[in-house]
Amino acid sequence: MATASAARGARASAAKAKEAEVTLPSRREFLYYIWGASMVLLTGELTAGFIWFIYPRFREGEFGGVFRFGDNSAPNVTELPAPNDPPLTVGAGRFHISNVEGEGLVVLFQVCTHLGCLPKWVPTNFRFECPCHGSKYQLNGKWIEGPAPRSLDRFYTELTFTDGTTAQMNAAGDPIPLEGRQIAGMMVDTGQRILRNGHV
Repeated sequence: MATASAARGARASAAKAKEAEVTLPSRREFLYYIWGASMVLLTGELTAGFIWFIYPRFREGEFGGVFRFGDNSAPNVTELPAPNDPPLTVGAGRFHISNVEGEGLVVLFQVCTHLGCLPKWVPTNFRFECPCHGSKYQLNGKWIEGPAPRSLDRFYTELTFTDGTTAQMNAAGDPIPLEGRQIAGMMVDTGQRILRNGHV
């Protein structure tokens, strides 16, 4: 009787010891885990490298980046056009700055919406004219005539006034009303082009 209960106790102890054992993966399973982890790391590195390569990085003051106008930047705000003056063309940013009486200040993309030529300001006709196919635009970029499918596109703009207030271009790209305020600073983001809808 004592021998049977001792045998049962020994078997129970052996079963508990077996349950307590940690089963280690075989060498083949271990290599699969290492291979899987390596593939995950390699995929992550390749994805990060690809995103870094295709993500545009533009410096301030170059096309695709931000242009600032103010007391400590060039061009200075004193160079901005007065209402109904000829537009200021910023070649490095590929844009024109127009100040339209009764509407306000607007920044126009310098490229024709037809086939990508560069419309020039023609002072005698007081309008932009495309030398390639004859599209014409008003001072505020609105289409007048020609094969262009829409008015000139705009760039997102923010203005800071001498009284401390600010104004931003709306989502439609409408001119920012000045309402008699003097501009102390201006920011143009050439990475945020606002497409115009039709001939408006």
